[in-house]
Amino acid sequence: MTRLTADFWVHAYLARLRFQEIPAFVVAHGDDTAGAVLVKLNTLDGQAVAFQRSFDLMSGARKWVELSSGAEGDVDEAIQRQRSFDPDLWVIEVEDRQGRHLLDEEGLE
Repeated sequence: MTRLTADFWVHAYLARLRFQEIPAFVVAHGDDTAGAVLVKLNTLDGQAVAFQRSFDLMSGARKWVELSSGAEGDVDEAIQRQRSFDPDLWVIEVEDRQGRHLLDEEGLE
């Protein structure tokens, strides 16, 4: 299976969010080719959730899992820790009061 570059995936994800009128922007630009991606969902009420992509070794499937949730400041700290380990990391912030992030839609795993 051919993998998409991180840059391509990020641009496709942002386009899909725009189509649903969900604001999102790149907070940290990682490596264009192979950078990992974190998605922060900011519900604009002081709370947030950060998601990272996980790989299931048994099935070979990719899925999004929660890295951190709670007060936005705490989630931002968790993201900063990840960035300190991986300078090639992309961070996308999605802002939606309804909590929509679209990561569970087909094609975004």
